[in-house]
Amino acid sequence: MNKFTFTYPTKVYFGEGAAAEALKQELPKVGEIVMLAYGGGSLKKSGVYEELKGLLTQAGKKVIDFSGIMPNPTYAKVQEGAALAKKHHVDFILAAGGGSVVDCCKVISVQAKSDEDIWSMEYQQGKFPSAGIPMGAVVTASGTGAEMNSGAVITYEEKLWKGPIVGASASFAILDPVYTATVPAMQVLSGAFDTLSHAMETYLGNSDEDNVSDDAALAIMRNTVVNMRRLLKNMADMQARGNLMWDSAMAENGILKVGRLTDFQAHQIKHQLGAYTDCNHGQGLAVIQPVYYRHILKDAEAKFIRFAKEVFGKDTAEEGLEALDAFIKECGLPTKLGQLRSKTEITPEILRKVADTCNVIKCNPRQLDREEIYSILIECM
Repeated sequence: MNKFTFTYPTKVYFGEGAAAEALKQELPKVGEIVMLAYGGGSLKKSGVYEELKGLLTQAGKKVIDFSGIMPNPTYAKVQEGAALAKKHHVDFILAAGGGSVVDCCKVISVQAKSDEDIWSMEYQQGKFPSAGIPMGAVVTASGTGAEMNSGAVITYEEKLWKGPIVGASASFAILDPVYTATVPAMQVLSGAFDTLSHAMETYLGNSDEDNVSDDAALAIMRNTVVNMRRLLKNMADMQARGNLMWDSAMAENGILKVGRLTDFQAHQIKHQLGAYTDCNHGQGLAVIQPVYYRHILKDAEAKFIRFAKEVFGKDTAEEGLEALDAFIKECGLPTKLGQLRSKTEITPEILRKVADTCNVIKCNPRQLDREEIYSILIECM
């Protein structure tokens, strides 16, 4: 294990009915004006919006709605939310939705407290925000673990860029598995695959032998696969949904990552693909990851063998990747880029641009060059 300092700022309220308990405890600590942020119509159709607004009103809060946060939230939407928060002197932000809503609000929080452009501050000046509007998260679609940290993934459309921006951490997170029943089944499975991806990419980073993070990551992977299969048999299985919510939180609350390096190259490729195409995150990873792993299999063969044995009960690295392929198909997730829903047609020319502009990391089993990234993307077509 490498040297590290670990703190964890987010208080978690887990289980059915957690929202009422959490907001009763937390709302007296915040100011009067609360921005209730969410995405499309599912929050209102499901009744979760009325439940949350009722709890806020009962607590004497003035509610400012901020709706329409899209999947793959844009930088323009961040700026819209920050302007609204400044205009109404918002004291607290309650983000209700999946990772896109939470990520958007994390950056709104800090942008609303700064006169500087956050992207320019972080990427041109190398500075990071130190203050933000306090916020909490109500998770209705798990998988990203966005409620567990301060990192947000935002699409800057004008720059054809998608990547991380450091924002605020939620002071508390509400994880009620019943809320995940308000979103389509494929969204639940796509999110769960993102959880599996987070644990896989953490595990495949550089670590010493007998590393507790590796053991924990393998356990999260195995549990995610088990509970995704339970949901495939019965989408009403609330215990499985709850297990997947906690798997998601565990994969991104920092515990798996302390004291070691990680391999998030597949995520970097997918993020930049998303900047050009706006395709679903978990589904894009399902296409890219098996192909990428075949390229680096010999560079981390011992880890892939252990992955094969402990997650899928197979004996060899190759059999483990075949099992991963089969599991993706079992879940009904896409296996080719052409199967992804995209605002832009995915062509070799687009993939060339993705390969030429995506972030290349150095802590994976083997650093890729842009030609190999392009080859991986072409193999995904």
